[in-house]
Amino acid sequence: MQRRVKAPPRSGGYANLSAWLSRLARLDFTVFEEVRGEHSATTGAIIVVVAASVLAGLGSWVWAIQQDYVGSPGTGTVFLRSVVGGGIVQVFVWLIWVYLAYVLTARVFAANVTFQELMRPMGLAFAPVGLSLFVAIAPLAVPFGVLSLGITFLFTNIAVEQASGLDTREATLANLGGFTVFLIFMGVAANIYEAGSIGGLAPGILFFALDL
Repeated sequence: MQRRVKAPPRSGGYANLSAWLSRLARLDFTVFEEVRGEHSATTGAIIVVVAASVLAGLGSWVWAIQQDYVGSPGTGTVFLRSVVGGGIVQVFVWLIWVYLAYVLTARVFAANVTFQELMRPMGLAFAPVGLSLFVAIAPLAVPFGVLSLGITFLFTNIAVEQASGLDTREATLANLGGFTVFLIFMGVAANIYEAGSIGGLAPGILFFALDL
């Protein structure tokens, strides 16, 4: 028997995106339950993922500009591979993350949730990846990069739990499955089409090649 969660209240469309992000910044996690059932929030979720990926790419690009050996691939090359190519790759790999989390929540743990109902809150929860912009501060690149991914994993965990009605253990397992694949795919992308052996098709802290 599938588990049922209470239908969330309806609100405005994706024009409320700034208000939703403001609530998330205040750690008001009830926003996840609200956007779950808001059909127009699908666009807002994609906007958040794209914007966060671009900010992360800008962070790794500015980091690369500060390095002495960036003259070989050129800053324009790094921009194209980290900000543009990496941003596009990350959005698609994020969709794989969400789909795997959906399969685990709906098919394995029998939660009564659709793919889009899970995608909306998980998209909003992806916002902390934008903190990867601060990897541009070279001495603190790793701490800021790890912090952005750590907060993102925490927020997406809560988003899965709120959207699916699963308990914390099941929501964590479902989210961890997707997140693990996300990291593996992005790690591989960082080693593809590398810019002077610095990094490849990935933004933020995930830009750096694994063989550095």
